[in-house]
Amino acid sequence: MTYASFWKRLVALIIDTVLIDVVSYILGFIVGLIIGFAGTAAGFAQDALVSMAGIIGLIAGLCVFLLYYALFESSVKQATLGKMAMGIKVIDVYGNKLTFGKALLRAAGKFISLILIGLGCLVAAFTEKKQAMHDFIAKTLVVNS
Repeated sequence: MTYASFWKRLVALIIDTVLIDVVSYILGFIVGLIIGFAGTAAGFAQDALVSMAGIIGLIAGLCVFLLYYALFESSVKQATLGKMAMGIKVIDVYGNKLTFGKALLRAAGKFISLILIGLGCLVAAFTEKKQAMHDFIAKTLVVNS
């Protein structure tokens, strides 16, 4: 078993981020339209609708992020689309496929890693097993397929 390099992981993250952003933007547009039409019909003020759409959009975007990583990394392929493109996959520290719960924990940890201006992800460049903060949290490894 060889650990995936920091650079492979970074390219996979960029691919996944683009895909998640596209899905989130489309979902946000649809949700925004629904809130706008429904809220206007119900007589809500425009400021209230903008605030409501913003909050719901943030929640929807977070859900897309968490589900994308959790569903793909707990699947038979054990990898997101970006990881598949880079020939890498996620396993637990014992070499097993992730459960959905463990993959969801890892995704939540990744979210935290990223909102800390990516410092949690940068850790992977300096650890022996190329583990990022979210790998330590979920007790996972990213390896070459």
